[in-house]
Amino acid sequence: MKYLTITYGCQMNLHESEKAAGILEGMGYTPTDAAEDADLIIFNTCCIRDTAEKRAFGNIGALKPLKKQKKDLIIAVMGCMTEQKGYDEIFRKKYPYVDIVLGTNNLDKLESFIRIRREKGRKSYENVSCDNPINDDLPVTRTSYPNAWVNIMYGCNNFCSYCIVPYVRGRERSRNPEDIVSEVRALVESGYKEITLLGQNVNSYGHDLKDKSVDFAYILEEIAGIEGKFRIRFMTSHPKDLNAEVVDVIAKYPNICNNIHLPVQAGSNDVLRKMNRRYTRERYFSLIDMIRSKIPDCGITTDIMVGFPEETEEDFSQTLSLVEKVRFSNAFTFVYSMRKGTKAVEMQQVDFRTKQRRIKELIALQNRITKEISLTYIGGVYEILVEDVSAKHDGCVCGRTDSGRLVTFKGGADLIGQFVKVKITQSRSASLFGELTEQG
Repeated sequence: MKYLTITYGCQMNLHESEKAAGILEGMGYTPTDAAEDADLIIFNTCCIRDTAEKRAFGNIGALKPLKKQKKDLIIAVMGCMTEQKGYDEIFRKKYPYVDIVLGTNNLDKLESFIRIRREKGRKSYENVSCDNPINDDLPVTRTSYPNAWVNIMYGCNNFCSYCIVPYVRGRERSRNPEDIVSEVRALVESGYKEITLLGQNVNSYGHDLKDKSVDFAYILEEIAGIEGKFRIRFMTSHPKDLNAEVVDVIAKYPNICNNIHLPVQAGSNDVLRKMNRRYTRERYFSLIDMIRSKIPDCGITTDIMVGFPEETEEDFSQTLSLVEKVRFSNAFTFVYSMRKGTKAVEMQQVDFRTKQRRIKELIALQNRITKEISLTYIGGVYEILVEDVSAKHDGCVCGRTDSGRLVTFKGGADLIGQFVKVKITQSRSASLFGELTEQG
């Protein structure tokens, strides 16, 4: 029996697909890349933006002819999209050939639902409350070596006015610190070289635990103390919760990457207020100053949204000025997308042409800044963790600097998982190219 997993969205979803794969392989399934060869196909969905949801629905719809040909093919849908109100009925009525619908918190039922479908022919549509406790005792088939994803918490309490996440993933729930440290230690002992800690807002870690001394700075320090040569990354941070204690821990331990993803979303205080972000541009500037005073070479990346409801030209100009002043090493830029059930849907919308003009202007500005920063790397020698062979350059491998910059250089697949020294010889906007100087 073969399975195919199709994943949309964030690293959280990627890791949940690894858990689904672990369950399936424990049942005897093996992976395939071809839908025609699969006995079971899982869609792990995202609903953060409308485009991701439409793409998922389109690809699920495209399987209807295959399902007619292969009556025993099992189609399952899981992830954030299924947790939205009324979506179980959408699948029942518009996609009746879907056999299993799971919410974000009942992945542990995947095996039983598959057996019910195989043995009794019954479909299973169930999405439990997204605030329910999560079963973390699941097998995992990891697919991202030398990186391993580790959840430290689930859910979000922020309720940004544009975001659906709190409604589909529930309120914040922190994992037991001993369980996290034990999982990371086992991964390091197994040879994983980069551990990425995951949470919708990692800076809130521990607030719901009984021991109030346990917070994000605490868990970072505990993990950094594990023996072995490995790196630690994390995502995502919320500016309202990042503090000096966390930055001090990052500065203290060389195995915590000097790389912070700090989504600003907008540069206008008026827009930030309407977004319910609960910080100001001045507060954001003070955080950047604090980070750079403690970690001068820290790579700071961000998320920026344009076209938020009621965003004026002056609001947008303030976003541009913030980007110019902060000089992010990279920015994930996107146009506001309406999501049902959020407060922003009720606000006056910005027209499509204005959004497109603004996103082009923002991208052009950030590309210029990234290119200028890239030039400063030329001639320097950096430690790189080799992650994979290059998809674009034959005979090359790629990996990242401590600050998160992607570097491509000549080398073979035998280098994957090794830390090497690379001299940067060339830059092309966001990409860096170099020569291997030291292996090992």
